[in-house]
Order: sequence, then C-alpha cells, then structure tokens
Amino acid sequence: MKLSGDDIIARCRHIARFSESATETTRTFLCPAMHDVHRYLGEWMGSLHMDVRVDAMGNLRGLHPGSRGGGRRLLIGSHLDTVPNAGAFDGILGVVLGIALVQSLEGERLPFPIEIIGFSEEEGVRFGVPFLGSRALIGRVDDQLLSTTDQNGVSVYEAIRQFGLNPTHIGEACADPGVLAYLEFHIEQGPVLEHLDQPLAVVQAIAGQSRYAVNVTGSASHAGTTPMNLRKDALAGMAEWITVVEADAKQVNGLVSTVAAVHSEPRAGNVVPAQVTASLDVRHAADEVRRAAAKRLLHSGASIAERRGLKFHAEVRLEQATVQMDPDLVGMAQRALQNIGCEGRLLTSGAGHDAMVIAEKVPSVMIFLRNPGGISHHPDESVLRGDVDLALSALLNILKQFASQVS
Repeated sequence: MKLSGDDIIARCRHIARFSESATETTRTFLCPAMHDVHRYLGEWMGSLHMDVRVDAMGNLRGLHPGSRGGGRRLLIGSHLDTVPNAGAFDGILGVVLGIALVQSLEGERLPFPIEIIGFSEEEGVRFGVPFLGSRALIGRVDDQLLSTTDQNGVSVYEAIRQFGLNPTHIGEACADPGVLAYLEFHIEQGPVLEHLDQPLAVVQAIAGQSRYAVNVTGSASHAGTTPMNLRKDALAGMAEWITVVEADAKQVNGLVSTVAAVHSEPRAGNVVPAQVTASLDVRHAADEVRRAAAKRLLHSGASIAERRGLKFHAEVRLEQATVQMDPDLVGMAQRALQNIGCEGRLLTSGAGHDAMVIAEKVPSVMIFLRNPGGISHHPDESVLRGDVDLALSALLNILKQFASQVS
C-alpha cells in the first residue's frame, strides 16, 4: 500500500523522538539512540521482505531484490544522524521516502535490486569530520580517520566497537562494483524553492567546502592581576579573527565563511583563556574562490596571533571540491519532475550531502523538497504534505525510467 505524505511525515516525527536528549532531537554518530532508529526502520524494512543489515560503520541497509536474482543495484538513501537540537526531516526524510517507495511496489520485483541506505553519520558533529557513513561506502576510511577522537577522547574505532560492531570489517561496507546509481531526496536547506513557489528541484551541483579545526594558544593568567598589555588572551585573539572572517566573506559574492564550535580553556571567569578551539567552514561554488578565501583567512589568523603573542594552528578536516551531479541522472530527474507536473528546476546546493561523497565512484543525483521558511537544522524545519506526495511520485517515475533502460 502506497503511503501518503502524512504517513511519511508522521514516521519522520516519530523517529525524531529517538534522541540522546529527552528535550530535543540530537543523534550523533553511533549514540545509543541510533539502536532505536535501526530497530524501528529495520523492522519496517523486514516487514517488506527486505534483507536488512547494519554494516561495520553503522550504516543501516535494506535490500529489495531484483527480478533477476542479482545485477547492478540502485541505491537510495540519506543520513540518520542529526545536529544538536535538530528538526525531524533533515536526512531521515530521504531514508523514509526510500522505504516508502519499496512499500508502494507491493512486492513487485524490478529488473534491478534497490538498496535503501541510512548513513550513520553525515553532519560531522561528534568527531568534527563529516560523511563517515558515505566514506565507508566508497572505501575512503583509513587509519587516520579511525583514530580521530571526540571531546571525550573516544576514537571513531572505539565508538564503532562500543556500538557492538567490528571496525576491522569496515571494508565490507563498500558498495558492490557497478552500482547503477545513487539517488538522494533531501529537504532544501534554504528558502529558494519557497521563493520560486516550487515543490521540488533537481540538484545539478554541490558547492565545494573547506573545513578546519582551529586552535589558538596563549597563556592562562589571573584576570584581576594581569595588566591588559601583558596578556596573551587566546579568546580575544580568536574573537578578533572571527570578525575578520565575517568581513572577508561579505566582500565576495557567493562566499560563505563560518566560525563555530568555539571552546575556551580554562573555563573560569577569573582566568584569562589560554587556549581556544573552533571550527572554520568555507564554501563557494567556484573551487578557486573557496581555496583563495581559506588561504587568506588562515593567513589572517596567523598574523593576528603573531601580533598578540599567540600561536595559531589550523588542521584540515575536510577539503571537498565542488561536485557535479551525473548529467544523465540530472536529465532523468528533470523528466520525472516534469512528468508529475513540476517545472524541473535546477539548483546548486550550498550545503554538503552524502551524494557529494558517493559521486566520486557512483553516478549520483539529488532532488530537493521545498522547506517552508528555509529553516533547517532546527526544530521548526518542516515539509508540506503535498510536496512529499510529489517526491514519492517522482521516485516512482525515476524507477520506471531505470526499468525501461535495464530491461
């Protein structure tokens, strides 16, 4: 039985209850609440006679076999983790839509298998490194990544083990060779579609991004006895640099630069901060503009630190070029939208998504759903029932196009 938009929305809101916090939706990489998500979605997929498993990176995977007993599979998915105090739709909607698609087939086997994937991590909240789940899918997990630690000193390797999985089997998480394509449906994380009064759009490219872990080091001293001209205040140096980052981005069209996750030590009101850590996120659709901006900002940070008698250090956490979606899939998705009465608009995503990682090895495309108010990564994010109905119809239309090609 085909689910309605209301049914899909209700399932997303139900999953939002699975959280590390009793008062908000927060699910970081392989937190205990992820067991509940896996159980809920796994039981649903199992009821549809899908083969369900959790790979060694914690990705939930459900396979709907094809009519020919094998062959190149179509991947549909998104991520299961969230930012702190998140909404109910970012990431999870794409997974729920994929399972709803299989349910709407009512047991029909297509000429190709369909694998639904709920990635364990995309947001980069716990370890400061995003896309852990999709990196595993394309074989981009190395010892350095596995040794990365969270704020409690727990490594990615240990987090996997604590969740009950075996990190030595991560190689088995790789997608099978010759995957047909990867499709990802996701809420737009901005107001463009609402402004255009369009329910859906096809993503033709995902803007590149540079992410850094930044550390400014000074000296702790008594706040009441250390004269201002003798201080080495790491937080003051960081604050000055943050204003430079903001001013710089405002001078370049399309550039967005963000400093966040600021943490100072020691955390006492009467002690001059000795060390401050933060994140830097730089994005632009043109890689050369993004790289030049990042270089400029890091140079500014080093100059400010030198003038203040501080030390400035930046470590690359992500260097992702702008990713073009597969042209043939973009055309297919456009036709699907037009076939169900939409314009088939093309957009560039300013936010990163699993599709940008997977596209390295698998032909990929994304479709955005309108997000009323453009609110994302927030409890108020929402979708419209009719838009979700259209998204499921678009998915079914894409399946028909693949079936005609494969058969």
